[in-house]
Amino acid sequence: WETCWFKVELSIPLAWAGREVHFVWESDGEGMVWRDAQPVQGLTKEGEKTSYILTRSLKESEPHSLTLYVELACNGLFGAGKGSMIAPPDPDRRVTLSKAELVVFNRDVYELLVDLEILLDMAQLLGEENQRSFQALYTANQMVNVCDVTDPSTFPAARDLAAAIFSQRNGESQHTIHAMGHCHIDSAWLWPYEETIRKCARSWVTVVHLMEHNPELTFACSQLGLILVLWQAQQFEWVRSWYPGLYARIQDFVAKGQFIPVGGTWVEMDGNLPSGESMVRQFLQGQRFFQEQFGRICSEFWLPDTFGYSAQLPQLMQGCGIRRFLTQKLSWNLVNSFPHHTFFWEGIDGSQVLTHFPPGDSYGMHGRVEEMLKTVKNNKDKGRVNHSAFLFGFGDGGGGPTQKMLDRMKRMSNTDGLPRVQISTPDQLFSVLEKESFQLCTWVGELFLELHNGTYTTQAQIKKGNRECERILHDVEVLSTLAVAQDSVFQYPASQLQRLWRLLLLNQFHDVLPGSCIQLVVEDALQYYTEIRRAGAQLQEEAVQSLCRDLLQPKARSTQSTLVLNTLPWERAEVISRPGPDGTETLALVTVPSMGYALVQEPFVPPQPVAVRKQEDGSITMENGVIAVCLDTMGHLTSLRLLDSGRSSVPDGCYANQFALFDDVPLYWDAWDVMDYHLETRKPVTTLLKPLEITLAGGLRGSVRFSLQVGKSSTLTQEIILDATCPYLRFLTQVEWKEAHKFLKVEFPVQVRSTNATYEIQFGHLQRPTHWNTSWDWARFEVWAHKWLDLSEHGFGVALLNDCKYGASAHRNILSLSL
Repeated sequence: WETCWFKVELSIPLAWAGREVHFVWESDGEGMVWRDAQPVQGLTKEGEKTSYILTRSLKESEPHSLTLYVELACNGLFGAGKGSMIAPPDPDRRVTLSKAELVVFNRDVYELLVDLEILLDMAQLLGEENQRSFQALYTANQMVNVCDVTDPSTFPAARDLAAAIFSQRNGESQHTIHAMGHCHIDSAWLWPYEETIRKCARSWVTVVHLMEHNPELTFACSQLGLILVLWQAQQFEWVRSWYPGLYARIQDFVAKGQFIPVGGTWVEMDGNLPSGESMVRQFLQGQRFFQEQFGRICSEFWLPDTFGYSAQLPQLMQGCGIRRFLTQKLSWNLVNSFPHHTFFWEGIDGSQVLTHFPPGDSYGMHGRVEEMLKTVKNNKDKGRVNHSAFLFGFGDGGGGPTQKMLDRMKRMSNTDGLPRVQISTPDQLFSVLEKESFQLCTWVGELFLELHNGTYTTQAQIKKGNRECERILHDVEVLSTLAVAQDSVFQYPASQLQRLWRLLLLNQFHDVLPGSCIQLVVEDALQYYTEIRRAGAQLQEEAVQSLCRDLLQPKARSTQSTLVLNTLPWERAEVISRPGPDGTETLALVTVPSMGYALVQEPFVPPQPVAVRKQEDGSITMENGVIAVCLDTMGHLTSLRLLDSGRSSVPDGCYANQFALFDDVPLYWDAWDVMDYHLETRKPVTTLLKPLEITLAGGLRGSVRFSLQVGKSSTLTQEIILDATCPYLRFLTQVEWKEAHKFLKVEFPVQVRSTNATYEIQFGHLQRPTHWNTSWDWARFEVWAHKWLDLSEHGFGVALLNDCKYGASAHRNILSLSL
């Protein structure tokens, strides 16, 4: 991931006066040309950018000798892997410079070749039943006859033949394609965050160069963005910090309406796993940045490459001033073809946003005839709307649009036989869609991607870090707000919190939080979580010291008292562990008010202590007056009864808390996918290392522990805890995971019958079927949830809670959590 620098001294021959001169650089590593201490051209062979235009017509007054610098990276557009496109970095990778030349560019030949390409594509793709295909074919044939490649004076006549075809106009009913330059740059994926900063600069400086010579060009920059559509605020911030000269040029083009910030979020985050508060902060930080830097907020949410979309997003969008949404990822569905490309999407509260999927099913088009025809043919809302988006430019690893893409589309702007093509903006597209929207259909609920279900579980430490840090920042803000309200001297840590939130939001990028990134990115992400934990603990301590200063004075409390804070908005009565006078941990049952605190002095004795008993067969029972449980020697939950109802939650003859191991060999990508056929390979974990034993014998808390061997070489240790007055059982599980291509889950069969299970999502919940009646049902064999999933019938139900997991399922009466 290091770069090396080349100093390039050029001397252009005087004989090249009046000619277009390029500096050609071909390498299998990405590069950047610098001139006069400023970046001027990105170079990437895979992105068809291998030259820097020195002059379009060499004048005598222009410098004929100059010095350039080229910064060359060892990685290509898609990282530094070996072999296939998606591969981990190769530590032995070498970069080769294969060409560095000063050349004369013959633009007449180039234009002639683009003409021929478009005509030949029309001849081949419009079909024998379409007379335009024959007109294009015969025109191309005439051009070959007219053109003498050794005599440039024959080129204009050949080009006139092509122009005659391209100038024959469409009818008024023809479909209109809104072409927007786009440059999708993943903030981290097959390369680390640091490399993304250089990718942004390489891509965006090239786009700026294109805009200077194509004033009609617009660029949509999402995170990765060209109309140019740009959309990740974080990437703008990187360029602002590291490339201020380039950033100033971008600001000029934003003011002109060519460089268009869209998206409204800090990064192109995962659409499922971030909490509701995190999603609000994504919009808050993104919209605030766009307002401060460009004088406007985004009216479109742009999220083209995320692995599904929460049913809460429409409400969050509307709350953040956004009523339009664009993505294309559901075209990747493995089972069912999504029925619309333009529709209203309705969230769990009834909020609706106008949604558009580019019918070409891509955000990296190249402006070819084939892509234009696919956009029209593939559109599932023909007759309802007559406009659609076309996002062109190299993407994922950056790159963006090229001059050739623009030149192709200029020829297709209004040519009979092809759809109309106009360089457009997101606002122009959505404005015309809104006018045509009276016949559009409505989709209610989540936009579930029927692929990449493994991303709910991959990289467990990242998932755990995200959930913990969301909780830490919540607690810091609650305590700091209370401290401000009580203590006028206390300074709310706004700038520190913004820095920590931005670190957390960055890690919610759609290849980081899902775990579909290289190891180096994982290491960076875990370091950011460590920093949030460290700084968050310090801010929390400062807030508590201010909030409870009097209570923390030695005179105000005995050495036996403990200050307990509750940052949740309801009263809680729980057993806590606190340090005793001799350094050992002691337990206490405490009641703390909503968003408040309490001093605990003498241990409170519960009305009914926990009773733990070992039976003759080695099983152990625990009871606290609210629930009663029975566990066998393997740690299986064989009985769970709610004492008031007398009803058992575990069916007779079934085991809850059953660990199961599955083969995990997906069709496509390991980190992303788990396929439905993995369910056919289920093997219960049955190898006992340490049988169930009592670790706390009751009173305020009862607990038991056991250990299992999982697979060939992994181990699992679990402590099961029942506290006094507590209506739930806790499972503290530690796994030393050393398996490959395996998937570990824990299952809870319950004595509840319902056709739907309920799952927590951002600021709400969602119901999904527990049966597989249709292909839409069974395609959701593995789903995501936040802190709980629940299976209930009238008057009774069982919920499975977690503090760091997202993958889950509920089929028939079995609740399953993916570990």
